[in-house]
Amino acid sequence: MHLFEWNDLEAAPEVLRETVVESLSRTLRWGGILRGLVAPFREFLAEAGVDEVLDLGAGAAGPARVLADEIQRAGAVPPRFILTDLHPRLEPWEEARAAHPGIIDFEPTPVDATAIPAALSQGRARMIINALHHLEPHLARALLADAVRSGAGIFVAEGFGREPLRFPTMWPAGLPSLLLNPFLSHRHRVQKALLTYLTPFVFAASAWDGFVSTLRVYTEEELRAMVAPLGEGFRWRYGVFRYAPLGKGYYFYGVPRR
Repeated sequence: MHLFEWNDLEAAPEVLRETVVESLSRTLRWGGILRGLVAPFREFLAEAGVDEVLDLGAGAAGPARVLADEIQRAGAVPPRFILTDLHPRLEPWEEARAAHPGIIDFEPTPVDATAIPAALSQGRARMIINALHHLEPHLARALLADAVRSGAGIFVAEGFGREPLRFPTMWPAGLPSLLLNPFLSHRHRVQKALLTYLTPFVFAASAWDGFVSTLRVYTEEELRAMVAPLGEGFRWRYGVFRYAPLGKGYYFYGVPRR
């Protein structure tokens, strides 16, 4: 069900949309939500044979930062992440690059994930984490098809499945990230503080977006149906990962057959 999310509405106040994106990025870090992705993501990199990854729909750089930190914590060398988005968020991206020199960089101009320029794609795999559900089916198919056409591996992950009752598993980290966001944000701190502490909009919008996101997440059957017409040149794998308390997400990746 592709109901609207405040984060997707250009008509929504910018400070509200920024708050949702920024707090989600911190939720991923503080809650250790993507820690279970490290092993399958490293397998994906090995099978794809690459050491650079385009991060599609990178948002506030949360997934790239988490994966870089967790891979290093596991004693391995992370790939080089190139952040891209149709709406680049340069300030958090610059902070991510400064915190991870040589590991995280970004493309400052808008990038359409369904039609990535060859010069940007060359020699790089792709990932889209906690963002594919924002795309309606025809756009999700176009994103996967573009990756296959370019011969690049593609790694998809979501922090939850189509299970609305599991959304509260993000609250232990999500609520503190919302409450502290006005102090940790890069800009509009006063506006964000007023919106957060004097109105219910931030909490209501975040709860709504999280609930709707669970209704928009694609199932394994839907993902496999999307890639079925793309030929036999790619090998596809689906799996789940878990995080506390009782959280469950999925990953789905494709790599060229060698």
